[in-house]
Amino acid sequence: MSPFPSALPAPRTPDPATAPALRWGVLGTGWIAERFIGSVRRHTRQRFTAVASRDGGHAAEFAARHDIPRAHGSYESLVADPEVDVVYVATPHTAHLSGARLALEGGKHVLVEKPLAPSEAEAALTARLAAERGLFCAEALWTLFLPRFDVVRRLLESGDLGEIRTVLADIGEYFDPAGGHRIFRPELAGGPLLDLGTYPVALATWVLGAPDTVLATGQPHPAGVNGQLSAVLRTARGDQAVLHTTLFSDTPTTAVIAGTRATLTLPGPFYQPGDLVLTPAGGGTPLTYTEPRTAHDALCHEAAEVARCIAEGRTQTPLRPLADSLTTLRVMDGIRRQCGIVFPGESPDAA
Repeated sequence: MSPFPSALPAPRTPDPATAPALRWGVLGTGWIAERFIGSVRRHTRQRFTAVASRDGGHAAEFAARHDIPRAHGSYESLVADPEVDVVYVATPHTAHLSGARLALEGGKHVLVEKPLAPSEAEAALTARLAAERGLFCAEALWTLFLPRFDVVRRLLESGDLGEIRTVLADIGEYFDPAGGHRIFRPELAGGPLLDLGTYPVALATWVLGAPDTVLATGQPHPAGVNGQLSAVLRTARGDQAVLHTTLFSDTPTTAVIAGTRATLTLPGPFYQPGDLVLTPAGGGTPLTYTEPRTAHDALCHEAAEVARCIAEGRTQTPLRPLADSLTTLRVMDGIRRQCGIVFPGESPDAA
């Protein structure tokens, strides 16, 4: 057995500014699109050449505010734009499949906001179409593209944690029902699972693999969506993840990956840039990795990875393969079935 490391490894994440420049079109003009554009512009050489909204006036206003040359009043028009190489789908969850399909059928590479789709079945359609067209496709789960998570990746690869038996992850954020946020809208697949819960489920399935057992319970919100849920995942070996997400309250939003040799703690918010603490099993002097807590200003890393992969002729990224996105959604579908959460277009028996 190798000794406990004397220092944590450095991230291998390339400087986003070194990624080859591509021309990006953006479907959607919401909160995440604004932050994505800002971060990518500040830290990379990527170019935003077009934006689309179903409301042409809204698209024009957004384009003017963000200095984007062309505004399209339809998604169909943007994906036909010859000045666009890759499309970033930043629409509500229920439009992820349709946006990705438009882009791929239009011959464009695509980066789809997380989750890839509301369900595994819809996400599989996107993955199949990308494969048929030989185009790049990825889920914009920005967490796994961060330097912080490459340090986690290196620790998993090295075996310094030993046999990993446990993952604990929580994410809770208070949303004011009077604020009109889409998270309260059943017709847009509201509730915390897709917006927040994707992060702990993705962490657990990334670290432990696909579970063979999912146990979940939930609590409704008066708005008609799920308000919070908890889940236990168990692998065939018996390793377990305990996960929680809520829109009722702010919670620590921390994560723990515990192995037989060491425990890795990710102080909250665990899915953003920040620290890591590795503590030897049985106690001892912990090791700490620190990086600036730049929050969503680190969205640039996923765009840079997309650009590098496309330039290299890849149709997927090894940092978040589509198979991993499908596994996460399969688990989330299982959670929904047990909590009685039904999304638009589904029958009650589907959830």
